[in-house]
Amino acid sequence: MELLKQAGFATLHNVSRKTVTVWKDRGWLVMQGDMVDVEASNALLKKYRSAAVTQPEAGNSLGNTAGNKPTAAPGNKPAVIVRPEQADDETSEEAAGRYIDAHGAPWDRDEARRIKENYLALLNQLDYEEKSGKLVDLAVAESVLFDQARAARDAWMNWPSRVGPLLAADFGLEADRVTEALTTYVHKHVADLGEPNADFRPES
Repeated sequence: MELLKQAGFATLHNVSRKTVTVWKDRGWLVMQGDMVDVEASNALLKKYRSAAVTQPEAGNSLGNTAGNKPTAAPGNKPAVIVRPEQADDETSEEAAGRYIDAHGAPWDRDEARRIKENYLALLNQLDYEEKSGKLVDLAVAESVLFDQARAARDAWMNWPSRVGPLLAADFGLEADRVTEALTTYVHKHVADLGEPNADFRPES
């Protein structure tokens, strides 16, 4: 039985240590304490990595014309793409690199170029809509919402001390008692309002 540390196993497969950690978390490695059982782990990797991305078999006689989606011949399985999960501490490029390390490249060059061009077109569209005022940055919208909610809350909290003495004078009552009573009800009202809901997603 050959045992390696995770760093050594990463070197063996020419991948990053982060990729090996991902394999471990997915249960693709057989561990003996802190060491990796090379033979058993290689067997699992062969099974799961080949299942994650299934390329169509050769012999598709239908052919593909430019701009059309690839069409699998009868009996061929289309490529199954597992969406890469992006960790909180990594960029999109790092997530894509980790995915390719684990699964291989799922597209040929022409298909990858087509996907890239469509992605860039969408980015340009988003940039245009944002600059033309049709699209608002979510962080800006949330900031405006919370600022407005805070301003409204502060106005409510200051209202009893401003209005209480005026009401007391109108009704011939003690100003302190009126202000105290108003403050109690205003505090309850503000508590019932709660925090603003910053979920801008459309209702399904």
